[in-house]
Amino acid sequence: MAAVAVALGVALASGALLLGGHEERRSPPVTDSVRGSGSTAQKGAMDAWRADFARMHPGLLVTYDANGSGAGIRDFIAGRSAFAGSDVPLSREEQALADRRCGGRAVHLPMVVGPIALAYNLPSVPELKLSPATLTGIFSGRITRWDAPEIAAENRGSSLPGAWIRVFHRSDDSGTTHNFLSYLKAAGRWPHQAARRWNGAGEGVDSSSGMAQAVAHSRHSIGYVEYGFASSARLKVAEIKNAAGEFVALSPESASKALKGARRTGRGDDLVVRIDYRTKAAGAYPLILATYEIICGRGNDPLVLTFLGYTASDAGQSFLSLYGYAPLPDDLLVEVRTRLGGMS
Repeated sequence: MAAVAVALGVALASGALLLGGHEERRSPPVTDSVRGSGSTAQKGAMDAWRADFARMHPGLLVTYDANGSGAGIRDFIAGRSAFAGSDVPLSREEQALADRRCGGRAVHLPMVVGPIALAYNLPSVPELKLSPATLTGIFSGRITRWDAPEIAAENRGSSLPGAWIRVFHRSDDSGTTHNFLSYLKAAGRWPHQAARRWNGAGEGVDSSSGMAQAVAHSRHSIGYVEYGFASSARLKVAEIKNAAGEFVALSPESASKALKGARRTGRGDDLVVRIDYRTKAAGAYPLILATYEIICGRGNDPLVLTFLGYTASDAGQSFLSLYGYAPLPDDLLVEVRTRLGGMS
């Protein structure tokens, strides 16, 4: 028994334990940790980033609560998180509160391009084409049937059902909603102001995963959701007509084209990107969002900067397309890295 006890002690001291002939390795102790929260749109990217970062930096832990852009902003302002993930820039009031929390300027750093998919459930329609005007009609409640003349004109030869359209929208405080409505406002003449809270027709569902599940389990439905969630749920995704008159299929490549040449705004290290939803770039899928990490311009936990330095690195950006995202264009990525390099 003494020999067994000695062997067991050696195994425990080395961080490994043999069970049934297999070696079970224990995770290294956590030496430092930070918390972020916010956007559900970037959850897939965050999960992949955090796992790879932990592999590269044993003992350093980054947690992320995907509770929605609005909740993430509130967490950051209240000091409950070290960074916020958001699909929409801070409002003027939120910026003032975040600046107060930071004791200086709170800044936005775009980190990933999140294409927004129009996911639909029509077994008889393998390919669906929709213009901004038609999308506005559907999501405002003006177009109510799948065989409506507006949809039929854009999908000649398709077997459109004579069924009512079941429209899903986000019910929570969502940056994805804000970006979708901003797109409809710019390209399709949406009758209301863009907001993080839905102001159109349809049934509300909570979170990106909830949206994907709702469309997947509801025949004759349509909803907007980040491409990674639509892809994981194996949902059909509509082609969207851009300002050049092309119906473009969603892919990481077509989404990245829409962000090239986007206008940069913000002061100092702040890097807000204004997306041109009416871009005429060839092959550009126009319905995208730039999702941000919001941090303090100065006085950050060093681990936050180390982690974001990784997400903006070649390693962090290289596998985003595998999860339904698009990497930042090279010119924008250089700006993000420059700003991170000057922070402390």
